[in-house]
Amino acid sequence: MALARRLGLLSLAARLLLAPRRDLMVRGPNEPLPVVRIPRALQRRQEERQSGQRSPPRPVLVRPGPLLISARRPELNQPARLTLGPWEPAPLASRGWRNRRAHGDHFSIERAQHEAPALRNLSPKGSFTDLGLELRVLSALREAAPEVVRPTTVQSSTIPPLLRGRHILCAAETGSGKTLGYVLPLLQRLLGQPSLDPCRIPAPRGLVLVPSRELAEQVRAVAQPLGSSLGLQVRELGGGHGMSRIRLQLSRQPPADILVATPGALWKALKTQLVSLEQLSFLVLDEADTLLDESFLELVDYILEGSHIAEGPADLKDPFNPKAQLVLVGATFPKGVGQLLSKVASLDSLTTVTSDKLHCIMPHVRQTFMRLKGTEKVTGLVQILKQHDRAYRTGPAGTVLVFCNCSSTVNWLGYILDDHKIQHLRLQGQMPASMRAGIFQSFQKGSRDILLCTDIASRGLDSTQVELVINYDFPLTLQDYIHRAGRVGRVGSEVPGTVISFVTHPWDVSLVQKIELAARRRRSLPGLGSSSVTEP
Repeated sequence: MALARRLGLLSLAARLLLAPRRDLMVRGPNEPLPVVRIPRALQRRQEERQSGQRSPPRPVLVRPGPLLISARRPELNQPARLTLGPWEPAPLASRGWRNRRAHGDHFSIERAQHEAPALRNLSPKGSFTDLGLELRVLSALREAAPEVVRPTTVQSSTIPPLLRGRHILCAAETGSGKTLGYVLPLLQRLLGQPSLDPCRIPAPRGLVLVPSRELAEQVRAVAQPLGSSLGLQVRELGGGHGMSRIRLQLSRQPPADILVATPGALWKALKTQLVSLEQLSFLVLDEADTLLDESFLELVDYILEGSHIAEGPADLKDPFNPKAQLVLVGATFPKGVGQLLSKVASLDSLTTVTSDKLHCIMPHVRQTFMRLKGTEKVTGLVQILKQHDRAYRTGPAGTVLVFCNCSSTVNWLGYILDDHKIQHLRLQGQMPASMRAGIFQSFQKGSRDILLCTDIASRGLDSTQVELVINYDFPLTLQDYIHRAGRVGRVGSEVPGTVISFVTHPWDVSLVQKIELAARRRRSLPGLGSSSVTEP
């Protein structure tokens, strides 16, 4: 029975297979036969295979003039004069980088200008005098920083409203002079206030809150020479040393008029009643995007609750009932910052100052992206550093920052550079405070020309001598990329800046494609739109 069933199935299959042939055979001679079309590309490949030779490559049209994007494949270059429309497809050089065959590919975003955006479109006759600063403040500025002659665009936009008593949200690209933009109005405001009765514990009248000890050292180094010329005391309060060190820092005489502090150290001092904010009249959150992040938000909320924030400029006029003027400064401000600020201040009293190049690719810094295997990164880094070392010995050259995503990579990479006899410094968050103290300052002074570091060196630190930034590990977010790339091409830099990024993982490729697309369209980076705070 089973054998008969199998024979029946075989005969049915044979009839189905032979049916088309029988149809063709019964067709008349005048009836057209079915046409099978072969693609031309398949025909060419078949002809090349039969002839044993390949057709010559098609010539690539090279347009004259400077380039905005230069790729390894010339057909993906984009001239500087070409601007893509919002709906026009962009030929990304990094489009196929998720494929392993893309290893070894690279492209660069070329320099579109030579000077920093903060120095463009400035009137040669503009000066700090026109901004409303007093003569004694201007005299202290000339004495402490004679090289600072003209205000930057950010300083021209922030100083006048600060002098009028407005709360300020300043969002501008890195290296645009934001620190001096709030230090000068802070000094002038304290000079115009009478000294109140001294408290039993230190009560600074000005507070600058920063996310790291290295940035606290830098801000104090900027403000202290200016304050000394004006008779104002500037002190620094950094964490990582224990309560005995905090108590010693706050007990120095005369007491501080301006305190530059990290959130953790100030929180400990407030909890133990070693410092008071009762006389506070000027509060600055420097690198506010970092301070308002989840890692610092609880500490910053406690500090803001203890500060008497003014409702408006009218509250600042009573010298015997001091209220704090609020200043927030940062290079990136993701969406949602306005909701956080509404808890401590009225948005109507907040003036927003933004830069035209906020969240944009810096046009005066060359940025190169290299698609590498993980095993090729060390070799590529050593080769780049040795080339830079030869250039550093033969002529004037800047210093190098190498960024890693974690402290263990910094240590491991340092051992490899030691084996290659490449002198360097290391800076990472797991170092004891005694080791971290002064590392970045010694790097700035030129004791070593290479610094291996994590992102603690990417926030706000002044690095006018840095010529090259290498992202050994590609940053995890676009905000981190902006801050790292902002270490070069700063106002006052004497060397042109370059950023080289190693791209290894698929999530790295996603960020690189967003950066390339923003550069080709000349737009800001996605996901970093301006805050919901609006300018009144």
